Amino acid sequence: MKTIFVNRYFSPDHSATSQLLSDLAFDLASRGQDIHVITGGQLYTDPQASLLSEEVICGVKVHRVRTSRFGRARMWGRMLDYLTFYLGATWRLLRSIQPGDVVVAKTDPPMMSVCAGWAAHMKKGVLVNWVQDLFPEVATSLDVYGVRFAAPMLKRLRNRSLQQGRSNVVLGGIMAQRLRDEGVPSDRIAVIENWADGDVIQPVPREDNPLRREWGLEGKFVLGYSGNMGHVHEFKTMIDAAERLKEERDIAFVFIGAGIARPWLEAEVAERGLTNVQFRPYQPTDRLRWSLSVPDVHLISLRPTLEGMIVPSKFYGIAAAGRPVIHVGDPDGEISRILERERCGWSFCIGEVGPMVECIRELFDNRHMVIEAGQRARQAFDRQYARVHALQSWRTLLESVSVPVSRLQAQAEPALLAVAGKE
Repeated sequence: MKTIFVNRYFSPDHSATSQLLSDLAFDLASRGQDIHVITGGQLYTDPQASLLSEEVICGVKVHRVRTSRFGRARMWGRMLDYLTFYLGATWRLLRSIQPGDVVVAKTDPPMMSVCAGWAAHMKKGVLVNWVQDLFPEVATSLDVYGVRFAAPMLKRLRNRSLQQGRSNVVLGGIMAQRLRDEGVPSDRIAVIENWADGDVIQPVPREDNPLRREWGLEGKFVLGYSGNMGHVHEFKTMIDAAERLKEERDIAFVFIGAGIARPWLEAEVAERGLTNVQFRPYQPTDRLRWSLSVPDVHLISLRPTLEGMIVPSKFYGIAAAGRPVIHVGDPDGEISRILERERCGWSFCIGEVGPMVECIRELFDNRHMVIEAGQRARQAFDRQYARVHALQSWRTLLESVSVPVSRLQAQAEPALLAVAGKE
């Protein structure tokens, strides 16, 4: 039997969902499994990219469907890109699935599980849903125009596809509870956290980091944010903290990455005249070990209304780099629970600027606290969040949901005998 993954992005794209899927697909293919990926022809940062429609990458058979190419700049364009991907991916699934094949549907684009579930049902495949976020809940929480009216219907369709799935892989305990609340049986929910490559991303001492010199951060205590800057994150608390610390010449903030919220951040920094804040673009994979080691302490944020709908996957790379975290969001959220359990960070509610600034000053004066918390972060990573653990969990899960060939043959024999009898 073969395994077919469906996601809008795949290697050589460097977005988070693409990197996770690429890691898993390449690992399975390297073990002799028949792995297929149905994906789009765009890159996350370049909708006009022209990628091969069919190719084999590291043993994985990649099938790219044609879609519109409006990109992420405008909502209507993004929706058309989604729609054309639904059509192309569903048609490709119907052509590809054989009885017993496993179809793993990720949640980019949203609601892909509905199309994949229908195709798997039609072709007698096995559906597994890889839930990176919950739609339409995320959209309604962010008050995306037009979604609230359709949300009840969309949720019913989504829930039906989750209940159809032989397994639903979620990113944390709070997300698992949300699925149980929606009527998904507990025995069809599995928690497998996202991961990072602990061989590529390793702790780099401050004095050995070339990016600190390149970015003019030598000798400074650095607070850093790395990754997507989107609507689901909260940045005002961070910028307010940076403003209160602007006279502290040895404390700096650096924002690495891009996203829809970055222009607002840059405008706020310019308007407030914050010379202690700088911005850097996404860094290539071969520079991640350095860029993630630039901050002494990383910043992570998630709006509390989105807890259980999204889990910030940037935590795993940060932990691999051996750096602690200051989290801004729900003090009982998924990241906050990890930080408390592993003693590798500090959590603050949105708007708690004063306590957060006091914490930063205390860490600045007591660097041993930062170093020890970073060491505990790496230890937690090695113990639970390293790629090797997640990939093993995925291999076990896919083996458990696969239908043995012998069973398929046994199911087919009565039908063949009936046909032979008629002849």
